[in-house]
Amino acid sequence: MKPAFTPSAAKQIDRQAIRDKVRSARRAIPADAQKRFAHEAAARLMEIIRQRQAKHVALYLTSDGELDTQPLIETLWQQGVTVYLPRLHPFSKGNLLFFRYLPTSHLLQNRLKIWEPKLDITEMILPQDLDVIITPLVAFDEQGNRMGMGGGYYDRCLSDWQRNAKPYPIGYAHDCQRVESLPTEHWDIPLPLIVTPSNILFVPEESLTANTNVR
Repeated sequence: MKPAFTPSAAKQIDRQAIRDKVRSARRAIPADAQKRFAHEAAARLMEIIRQRQAKHVALYLTSDGELDTQPLIETLWQQGVTVYLPRLHPFSKGNLLFFRYLPTSHLLQNRLKIWEPKLDITEMILPQDLDVIITPLVAFDEQGNRMGMGGGYYDRCLSDWQRNAKPYPIGYAHDCQRVESLPTEHWDIPLPLIVTPSNILFVPEESLTANTNVR
């Protein structure tokens, strides 16, 4: 049986080096460029949302130099798309719950210093009922491999997306977060599509299947 979310020491070192380098690069982007990139990426991603006729979309609030999601959120609201934010599961460690996000929603800061919705089951949606989930990431490569912060939250959430065809995951990142190749583990879930301010990376389905089979 494969170990669950226990990276080898060598890969852990490689991953941390990549995380440090890429996070520094995105933090160094000037504020005016950050604003421009956010609008460019939002326009690209909205085309995909429309093509997929997505009505229920989960994403995240920006921190640490990430590509700003606020222009995207506002456009989704304007287009009548229901937006959801993740919240750390209060009882199941390492898992996420998703709650509807409105301009009037009350947010709380969690133990990771990330803003999240309050626990209100009337506003909750199951992951399999989401049409699209826009995932944060630290780095990505041409094979669709995604490196997060190491908690495995989104890998757990997306473990069955190919079998169920939902929620369709889309990565969202600055161009400077793209690297030649990422060290991977068996639990890593590759993404079929990644949007940046200047490009949309489509990963062939056969590559996703191959990646999934070796993990």
